[in-house]
Amino acid sequence: MIDSLPLHVLLADDDPTQCLFVSRLLRRAGYVVDVVGDGEKALDQIATGSYQMLVTDWEMPRLDGPTLCRRVRELALPSYLYILILTGHSTTQSVVAGLDAGADDYIRKPPNEAELLARLSAGRRVVRLEQSLRESTARVQRLSITDELLGVFNRRYLNEKLPDEIQRAHRYKRPLSIVIADLDHFKNVNDRFGHQAGDEVLKSFARLAQSQLRQSCDWIARFGGEEFVLVLPEATSAGAVSTAEKIRQACSCAPLLTAPAEIRVTASFGVAELQWEEGKPPAAELDFLLRRADAALYRSKNDGRNRVTQAEP
Repeated sequence: MIDSLPLHVLLADDDPTQCLFVSRLLRRAGYVVDVVGDGEKALDQIATGSYQMLVTDWEMPRLDGPTLCRRVRELALPSYLYILILTGHSTTQSVVAGLDAGADDYIRKPPNEAELLARLSAGRRVVRLEQSLRESTARVQRLSITDELLGVFNRRYLNEKLPDEIQRAHRYKRPLSIVIADLDHFKNVNDRFGHQAGDEVLKSFARLAQSQLRQSCDWIARFGGEEFVLVLPEATSAGAVSTAEKIRQACSCAPLLTAPAEIRVTASFGVAELQWEEGKPPAAELDFLLRRADAALYRSKNDGRNRVTQAEP
């Protein structure tokens, strides 16, 4: 749970006595604290993305507190940084200037222990809420592009991501191949053993296929039903045929384990490599590439199944 993780606080202050007092107080309260003595060093540390909170003095060498706040808010940090500014200025105008610079809150020096901890506790709630919202958003995003049953990417992700892969291959003049895989006679599995067994077969095949892919760049998406698309960046058609053949052999040589029984299935494959054509939009490239791979798959089915066929140039 994120609530149980300690927050990392950066304390920026050039006064050694105050640094010692504040850092000890925060550590006793359960925070992980790093200390720097000027604004430039603070900015460099914050840019690493390692901190959730910043406690900064107003007056510091190189960068003062308000300037540091403004510079921090210009950074593309991975998560929100809560900023508490320590100030000896007593006027409302000065406080407003600090808040306008990007600080979330302020406390006057010398800080009262109870007040400092209370203000940081309020900041911690803001940080935790932002973390929770960010994780929830990421979870929803993952679910929107993932096949719920199999845990691989879905067709929506394929339609969004494959054009990006095509554009990248064009830009850097690199090969790109896809493989369409289809389980042979899959309807018979559902009819004979039931749909739950059929689901287990699909899961087993998805895991088997993933085990033969390069984890650094290859990926797999469910195209629909028992069809899958394997996307292989940096792979020529020969390399894609080799990958498809490994999957085909592994599938045909060992039964897939399900609750009702060990079920033997085979799969057919169609392979196509991207053919560059200047001026063709990515959507057209996508459609053409998929149609060529699908035509190769059809020939595999027509020629007896359980085989890999390469698309015609």
